[in-house]
Amino acid sequence: MISAGDFKNGLTVEIEGNVMQIVEFQHVKPGKGAAFVRTKLKNIKSGGVVEKSFRPTEKFPQARIERKEMQYLYNDGDLYYFMDTETYDQIGMAEDQIGDSLKFVRENDMVTMISHNGDVFAVEPPMFVELEVTECEPGEKGNTATGATKPCTVETGAVVYVPLFVNLGDKLKIDTRTGEYLSRV
Repeated sequence: MISAGDFKNGLTVEIEGNVMQIVEFQHVKPGKGAAFVRTKLKNIKSGGVVEKSFRPTEKFPQARIERKEMQYLYNDGDLYYFMDTETYDQIGMAEDQIGDSLKFVRENDMVTMISHNGDVFAVEPPMFVELEVTECEPGEKGNTATGATKPCTVETGAVVYVPLFVNLGDKLKIDTRTGEYLSRV
């Protein structure tokens, strides 16, 4: 059990049957009355953010979030399939659960499945990926005054803005958190 007075950013707790992650917290000591903790909480299953205040003595159970490496197999239109490489068990997840997290992930790449009490609620791609450019316009000379960029499509179908010197067939290193081009490989 964690008291509200011990809250930290990033901590996950169970509040009213929901798994919430603390985005922000602030200890408030008004001149008159009792101290309290003002928090901004994110429901990690639905993604909704709420603001709540608690007395510092209120206690909540800490939520255990499990992370497991799994291999992304394929998408059949409705479901995305993942496999545990140790037990060969497969999991299917709906597109609304996945969102944009597989934007830079190819088939057979490893991803991290995030679950609570065995219920998988999110997929986390690797932090950096190396993808090949499949569609790209040539850069125009004279457009290089201040770090000009152009859109390029990579092998997963995602569009990345890259410098003008990047060409069709180049391999790029991309940060999956921001979707930004980092370098050529």
